[in-house]
Amino acid sequence: MSVIIIGLLGGLITGISPCILPVLPVIFLTAGAQSARFEGQDDGPIAASRRRPYFVILGLITSFTAVTLAGSLVLGALNLPQDVIRWFGIAVLVLIGIGLMVPRFEQLLEKPFQWLPRREVANGGHGFGVGLALGAVFVPCAGPVLAAIIVAGSTGRIGIETVLLTVSFAVGVAIPLLFFALAGRTVIERIRAFRTRERGLRIAAGIAMLALAAGLVLNVPQLLQRLVPDYTAGIQRDLTDNPDARRALDLGGLVTDENKDLDQCTNGAVELESCGTAPSIRGIEQWLNTPDGAPVDLPDLRGQVVLIDFWAYSCINCQRSIPHVVAWDEAYRSAGLRVIGIHSPEYAFEKDAPNVAAGARDFGITYPVALDNDLATWTNYRNRYWPAHYLIDADGVVRHIAFGEGNYEATEKLIRELLQNADPDAALPPATEVADDTPDAGATTRETFLGSSKEVNFGGSGSYGAGTSSFTAPAEQPADSFALDGEWTVETQYATPADAAGGDIRLDFHADEVRMVLAGEGDVVVRLDGGAPERIAVSGTPKSYAVVTGAGGARGVLEVTVSPGVEAYSFTFG
Repeated sequence: MSVIIIGLLGGLITGISPCILPVLPVIFLTAGAQSARFEGQDDGPIAASRRRPYFVILGLITSFTAVTLAGSLVLGALNLPQDVIRWFGIAVLVLIGIGLMVPRFEQLLEKPFQWLPRREVANGGHGFGVGLALGAVFVPCAGPVLAAIIVAGSTGRIGIETVLLTVSFAVGVAIPLLFFALAGRTVIERIRAFRTRERGLRIAAGIAMLALAAGLVLNVPQLLQRLVPDYTAGIQRDLTDNPDARRALDLGGLVTDENKDLDQCTNGAVELESCGTAPSIRGIEQWLNTPDGAPVDLPDLRGQVVLIDFWAYSCINCQRSIPHVVAWDEAYRSAGLRVIGIHSPEYAFEKDAPNVAAGARDFGITYPVALDNDLATWTNYRNRYWPAHYLIDADGVVRHIAFGEGNYEATEKLIRELLQNADPDAALPPATEVADDTPDAGATTRETFLGSSKEVNFGGSGSYGAGTSSFTAPAEQPADSFALDGEWTVETQYATPADAAGGDIRLDFHADEVRMVLAGEGDVVVRLDGGAPERIAVSGTPKSYAVVTGAGGARGVLEVTVSPGVEAYSFTFG
């Protein structure tokens, strides 16, 4: 019941948030206005059902629930891009919108369905299909409730609680939308001027649908979310920021008897705590740095202190953390410390074993590394961060958890304490002296992705989406953004020049260090603030290349010329 209440309230709050604004005109006109009736008026042969608002919203709930819960898993199984459902939904909106405006086109749409007893596709009938299309493209604000649903769905942990939360969330969002649709019908019925303008309402509905489709292509909803303050954020936080809600939102078996005591650990504590027996390492596709690829089992390590490090090789935060972990392994392995790296990928290319092996070699990692490609161990530890450190004592009990960068001095102090507890006669070396390069919050530009699925910080003109397009860098570019110039092919996870002459990227940033994740064969030429060009050779699988060092955290403009054959994945900052 708590899951249902949290989902319903989270949906209601989301249903009145700013991110709902783009879909409201379509709901008003297609679900509300088209079901209006006027006293004494002949409904005619193509009049929409009075129940249309309910069926439109029901269709939206149905497709939104299905796409959110199973869309990622199905597309992954079929090796299809994760945004294919969204583009299909946009295409359907365009077709229905044109059909509303052009009756002959509507008749063409209806021809394949003539065998059905009720075949009206665009305007007539109940509108369930319109709702299905809206639900496929409907992207509400990703608050804590929706985030919990997405994590459970994408990892395949879909239990009864996940379904209940998703459905209750969808119903909560639908209630304000249904109210708006019914209000739209009432307004239309009470204004006499609309009684003779049924054709005009159809055209207006078609225009609204086409405008929504165009807005989705141009990422207008995201722009609105940046421009309009989220007046519901505080209410969402109050709803979910408490122990009961957090337990309810750990869905699909994420909270189990095996990992429930992890809540007893405080992130970044400076003293040892007791947080239950360490959850098992499970679902590992392959092991690196072990004899013949043999797996490592935690119970076999009883009597030794274990540090589990969740990481991904192209993650900039992990890259700054790994030198500390490597130093601890080298310093304390002979004293009884065992380090295990759990490589949980963020990118698809990070699932490739040779890529991970190359990344481990580059960082000097010689301790065992587990390829957690299905995020099974990540989920078993209910982890949410790259990097994350779990310190386990000689009895197999988790005694310390640290999420993200920093806190290295405290973590090493506790490692030494546990080693001494396990063997009072152990001779420990001096503490390691690896510099802590963790940047202060907000001290650098945020990580910037160039693929269509995770694009952030695009500061150019026009839309940014999958496909081949011509870009022109703007005269005025926003701070902390990138812009493309020339012909580029944007894939799900990277961008690559589509012209034989290559392509240009202009980056406005503030940081001390800038790195690019690149792959392929070719080179990039970088110029910082119009200075001398520097050529960087790129070869092989994706890895991180330093393009700016020693900038001192100042603001700068980086111009990057990318040759054909090079794939640019992201910019990271330190």
